[in-house]
Amino acid sequence: MKRTLGRSGVEVSALGMGCWAIGGPHARNGNPVGWGGVDDAESVRALRRAFELGVDFYDTADVYGCGHSEKIIAEALGNNRDEIFIASKAGYTYVEETREAPGESGDPDYIRQCCDESLRRLKTDRIDLYQFHLGGYDLAKAPEVLAVFDELVAAGKVRYIGWSTDDPARAEFFAQSLNCVAIQQAFNLFGGNEETLKVCETHNLASILRGPLGMGTLTGKFTADTKLPSDDIRRGWNFAEGGQAETLQKLDSIKSILTSGGRTIAQGALAWLWARSSAMIPIPGFKTVAQVEENVGAMQFGALTTHEMAQIDQILGRTAS
Repeated sequence: MKRTLGRSGVEVSALGMGCWAIGGPHARNGNPVGWGGVDDAESVRALRRAFELGVDFYDTADVYGCGHSEKIIAEALGNNRDEIFIASKAGYTYVEETREAPGESGDPDYIRQCCDESLRRLKTDRIDLYQFHLGGYDLAKAPEVLAVFDELVAAGKVRYIGWSTDDPARAEFFAQSLNCVAIQQAFNLFGGNEETLKVCETHNLASILRGPLGMGTLTGKFTADTKLPSDDIRRGWNFAEGGQAETLQKLDSIKSILTSGGRTIAQGALAWLWARSSAMIPIPGFKTVAQVEENVGAMQFGALTTHEMAQIDQILGRTAS
């Protein structure tokens, strides 16, 4: 199952690997912003398994594990470099040695430095898709950011560019550059910025979806009693009451549709996205081979049908998209 990455014309697997979690623990001002501990050997096995199963799109960022995610990708898939498409990002400041990510910067010199450092860790001579990571960055300063991203394309260090932002005005700004082929946004079957998606569809940009499984909420593995570890970015979530509890209730109400034909709940949630827009490329995260196999298995089923999409809208009491 393939999708075209916007106006690049490049075909990639319809599902990519989101490589935040495999970066392992890191912190911002003492607060964990990773997904807890990881087993690097399992991460390598998981990445190689994804490749075996037909995934050729891998999305990371320099700040994921403060460089660690990029190193793991190089270790796992370095021998397959010409057969895969690597997306990375820049904008947050970080210290590799201490795993601290204290702040952010859109300074052109900093972006240039970040690109070189990512190339070093990825052990490659180019980044296929380089994305600006600061979703709410001051739009008035965006021209110099776009200029340096375009410069990196001209220098041959980057093939295509994008912005990881949920804001349609910022997406629209980057879309001015013909080098821009994608916008990364948060989107899943329970929410996302429709206007930002519209910008992608209007300008023929890929809509790369972070959080396509609601950071794990849409996998069916959480219950009202679930507690997450203190070094996990989701540590404060409460599944017994409030927003997370409501999400679990809504998920349960459409479970039979999502799992039709033998899908798991997670596979159904991914299938909803493929049906929602041809621009969408979900990039669920993972830590294990088993999670990779389940997520990639969704491609064997493909998108939900128009009828199934309508059923979900009816049950959730919303108008059809």
